[in-house]
Amino acid sequence: MSVLVLVLAVSAACCLGFGFVLQQNAAQRAPLGDFLSPRLLLDLVRVPLWLAGMGLMVAGMVLGAIALGGGELTLVEPLLATNLLFALALSRIQTRQPLGPQGWAGLTLLAGGVTAFILAGEPRGGSAVSDPLRHWLIIGVMLGVAVLLTACAGRFRLTWGPTLLALAAGLLYGVQDALTRVSGRRFSAGGLSELLTGWQPYTVVILGVTGLVLVQSAFETAPLRRSLPALTAAQPLAGIACGVGFLGDRLRTDTAALAWEAAGLASVVAGIVLLGLHPAMPQGTGESGRERALQRR
Repeated sequence: MSVLVLVLAVSAACCLGFGFVLQQNAAQRAPLGDFLSPRLLLDLVRVPLWLAGMGLMVAGMVLGAIALGGGELTLVEPLLATNLLFALALSRIQTRQPLGPQGWAGLTLLAGGVTAFILAGEPRGGSAVSDPLRHWLIIGVMLGVAVLLTACAGRFRLTWGPTLLALAAGLLYGVQDALTRVSGRRFSAGGLSELLTGWQPYTVVILGVTGLVLVQSAFETAPLRRSLPALTAAQPLAGIACGVGFLGDRLRTDTAALAWEAAGLASVVAGIVLLGLHPAMPQGTGESGRERALQRR
């Protein structure tokens, strides 16, 4: 494991975690009529707090992209999932809530799960799968599930909507990370001309904007605890699936290693859920009033 990749990935997670909290603090005040509309971004771009959160998120994405250029997706994605630790740290400052047994348990499960997965799997690079059918099959399944989740979210805005939107965004971001790595490989192989002649960089932008609308719509309608855990859990799982599925990332596959890898991922998800439901996570302001407004629509 490259120490530089480790530092870049954790730094990216820090920027993402802080950025998500600031974005949610601003998005919860956005007009409800902008739900799942690009107009939401036009309204939020006038809010300095949201711009600060976006700046941190962009910085995190850039650092993550650099990390992906030097490390395997199956290594970087679990490290990016630690963004929830940094989000909780900032939220604790805002809410003055103690970490408590739940926070320590979530922290231990998340950090331990990431460590177990990396040590057991020993992620390493390999030859990318050349069969385009396999590429499109994996990407198509991810995007299809994301579309289905988004459609369901529109019908259950008051209950499962924010969680479903966050899951959909996490899947899109996982695919985006995979295509970012492919774009980096094309740039390394042939420079800017090779990069711009492929469809991947343009798809990265489209997925990024679409995911942003989904995330901000989730942040707009519910507290952070109902969206960020789902987003944080879905992104690394989707990214790992793409890394192993068609990017050529390799993990150890003996019985003991597979058991530890599965246990590590399960621990990561459990830790994310515990931290996401921690009382320190922002509850949002005026939530009941927003729900009544949604019910009148």
